Amino acid sequence: VEDRTIPFTALQIYFKGGAVLEPEDKLGAAYLMTGLLEEGAGPHDAAEFQKRQQELAADFSYDAYSETLSVGARFLTEDREQSIELLRLSLEEPRFDPDRVEFVRGQVLSILADHEKDPEKIGSSMMDSLTYGDHPFARPIEGTAETVKALTPGDLESIRQTLFSRNNVIVGAAGDISAAELGELLDDLLGGLPDAVPAAVEVPEFLLDGGVTVVDFPSPQSLVLFAHEGIQRSDPDFLPAYVLTEIIGSGSFGSRLHSEVREKRGLTYGIGAYLGAHSNSGFIAGDFATANETAAEAIGVVQTEWERLVRDGVSENELQRFKTHLTGAYPLRFDGNSRIAGILARMQFDNLPASYVKDRNDMVNALTVEKMNQVAKRLIRPEELHFVVVGQPEGLEGDLAD
Repeated sequence: VEDRTIPFTALQIYFKGGAVLEPEDKLGAAYLMTGLLEEGAGPHDAAEFQKRQQELAADFSYDAYSETLSVGARFLTEDREQSIELLRLSLEEPRFDPDRVEFVRGQVLSILADHEKDPEKIGSSMMDSLTYGDHPFARPIEGTAETVKALTPGDLESIRQTLFSRNNVIVGAAGDISAAELGELLDDLLGGLPDAVPAAVEVPEFLLDGGVTVVDFPSPQSLVLFAHEGIQRSDPDFLPAYVLTEIIGSGSFGSRLHSEVREKRGLTYGIGAYLGAHSNSGFIAGDFATANETAAEAIGVVQTEWERLVRDGVSENELQRFKTHLTGAYPLRFDGNSRIAGILARMQFDNLPASYVKDRNDMVNALTVEKMNQVAKRLIRPEELHFVVVGQPEGLEGDLAD
């Protein structure tokens, strides 16, 4: 998206692959590697790299996810060439100096130690394990204390070469730049990367089934996560399924779970559900926190609402209210070059056409009650809903996690 009103550009780059491509004994390599990309590159040590970045008023970000490595950049038009060269150095020639490796490793180990005391992380890890078993989707992106301690600079360089490739890159750009200028910029930025194609990740078996798993955790309240299988992003029913999950659990006033669990019964301060998807697997999930003595009651309400949605469907009035909300909120996402660049990149990752941003609200408005209730019967599976409870819930029967 070209916009000449302000002299700066935002890039969002995705390298498809991510932490799922790590060897099992190198977990956390991608996460640690991305944490070191600003810690020195080419001729610049960490201090010099940071100083140069500040001089250019450039902003870079690097993040590792399960199926992508994300690189973000914002830079002024007058310093475009110098900023892109500095970013190129971080991608092609990171130094991985031993002292900086140990510094960032220490930060990651501290994060992992915090995760052991974080109910949300404990619950998410248990849910992933129950859902995907030994598949890479169940692995922690940050690695484990054991694997992170064993990672070497050579391991970081190896995962960098695996993931940074011209053949698995997606780019979104917005701001003071034309398509032709962007083409030249990308040649300079990415032209030196290898053209290898990362290995494909096998399709996982979705193992989660209905039930309750309790993870004992000393706390006056329980964190409850719930999920069952959903649909993939490429599924033709994904948009109505997304609207359906907004109706049942958008996390805001007006959604069914918010109304029944918080407003009517006061069992939680907040509850939400969402439609999630990997490239070849989908799920519907949600979470809330409640007192230990009310966990069983709150879970029962969620189960009842799941059953009611399949049995009764959505009403015309309900659908129209959420259509108004969703179509009105959509343009607010495009509130800056960085947000726009991110949306463009994500659309490409999801294989959506460029016309999607113009057509999306029309597609939402075209949804009918009949279509929504058809999707509800397909998507919503009360008997398969699984609850992971982290806490010390009272009166709740379920499997105790090891």
